[in-house]
Amino acid sequence: MSKTKYIFVTGGVTSSLGKGIIAASLAKLLQARGYKTTIQKLDPYINVDPGTLNPYEHGECYVTDDGAETDLDLGHYERFLNANTSQANNVTTGRIYQSVIEKERRGEFLGKTVQVVPHITNEIKERIQLLGNSGEYDIVITEIGGTVGDIESLPYIEAVRQLLWELGEGNGIVIHLTLVPFLAAAGELKTKPTQHSVKTLMESGIKADILVCRTEHQISDDIKRKLALFCNVRQEAVIQSIDASTIYDVPMLMQEEGLDRVALEKLELPDTMEPDLGNWKQFLKKHKNPKNEVTIGLVGKYVELQDSYKSILESFIHAGAANEVRVNVRSIHSEHLSDKNISDKMSGLNGVLVAPGFGERGIEGKILAVKFARESDIPFLGICLGMQMAVIEYARNVLGLADANSTEMDEQTPEPVISLMEAQKSITNKGGTMRLGAWDCDLVTDSLARKVYNESSHISERHRHRFEFNNDYKEDLEAAGLVATGLNSETSLVEIVELPTHPWFIGVQYHPEYKSTVANPHPLFVGFIKAAVRQKQEQTNASLA
Repeated sequence: MSKTKYIFVTGGVTSSLGKGIIAASLAKLLQARGYKTTIQKLDPYINVDPGTLNPYEHGECYVTDDGAETDLDLGHYERFLNANTSQANNVTTGRIYQSVIEKERRGEFLGKTVQVVPHITNEIKERIQLLGNSGEYDIVITEIGGTVGDIESLPYIEAVRQLLWELGEGNGIVIHLTLVPFLAAAGELKTKPTQHSVKTLMESGIKADILVCRTEHQISDDIKRKLALFCNVRQEAVIQSIDASTIYDVPMLMQEEGLDRVALEKLELPDTMEPDLGNWKQFLKKHKNPKNEVTIGLVGKYVELQDSYKSILESFIHAGAANEVRVNVRSIHSEHLSDKNISDKMSGLNGVLVAPGFGERGIEGKILAVKFARESDIPFLGICLGMQMAVIEYARNVLGLADANSTEMDEQTPEPVISLMEAQKSITNKGGTMRLGAWDCDLVTDSLARKVYNESSHISERHRHRFEFNNDYKEDLEAAGLVATGLNSETSLVEIVELPTHPWFIGVQYHPEYKSTVANPHPLFVGFIKAAVRQKQEQTNASLA
């Protein structure tokens, strides 16, 4: 195919309708039809990236192989498409304005007055077409963050209007995701919010080609006809998106509604191949028909907002399906853990995952959770800060270094078993300056890590941290039983620690959850859930004996 086609996904009425899931589902269907497809997210906030945002503000910060700190929707894109994204797949208003201002300072605008139109909109159009111009993709889907009518989104909407006109008929379409609410008092679905949303879009010069209607109840043909008439779209282009039991049902629901067929028709692309979704259906079958179940304690300090650990929760779903078990996740706030309640809070668990995070709050609770899992022989997985807490716990309670700590929590600690990376000591800016992206790791022979990774000796995983295992303590910790089984060959940084005397105990400095997909569940999560199943079986056998 010589020319890349573009699909723009906008949202109306309210936020959090699931534009990312709809975009990822459509991309999955188009990919399954043989089209090379990618997705990008345009975020209207002024932060350069979400790296400095509190997880309570915007959910987790997702990291790509090339070290971009991005919106969590990119996680959905990768999990659905089983393909890597990059810096080019996520653009924020902050990054747009930063680029334009830097160009102005360099004199690239030849003394012109720099304005939203054309300079900001031109920058947005350039970023939108970056992936399309690479020659790697047949179709680029662009999700516009926010809600139509928001003042923050106006430059993006204007850029899309211009780009649609420049691309010409059949080369770009707009999918508008909107809400059709059900009023219990009236006992009916209401179309007026959608009509107003489409009208707002049209006032910006953009006509919706396809309407995707989020609803809790079935949308009748009469309502579809009404929406088609008043929103100026064909009836077959009014797509119902009803609540689903899992986000992984959405591609199948969108296929039933014909979203992919309508999109291909409007883009003037051949619709000759049925989507190959055999593996996807197999995953859904295993996910929905588990043969067993386990309970995992997720110990973190942002547990009130599930999106803070979105990739971890989705990785449990992937690993659960691979093991044909349902993974019940019990969220445990680390700040609320104490010596008095630890046994009650952790009772009945088949595995403990201590989650990543930053800052001092809730740290002692995480250390208590590690100690409980270690002493109770419960399968344990520590991720990033969770791994660091495992090192501190072992140093304090086994090695006997009572003051062991991280310099992140206590700069003056006499026993800095976790310390600031050397390359980080001169850094003052917080945004985009951590150890980010994919780094290599060599695995020690005969280690649990080597076994988990199917005997691979060399792996690559994504990172997001400033502090590291202090190699000055490596020899003493290993002599006491905590073994470093994964090392970066260039920097000698410890990537993995494990306890050979424990049934299943691994801490990793990186974020394995970023690389788990439906097609390729991450081996660490698969192994962790397998160990949890084994622990539950042993527990059952012991109670029957």
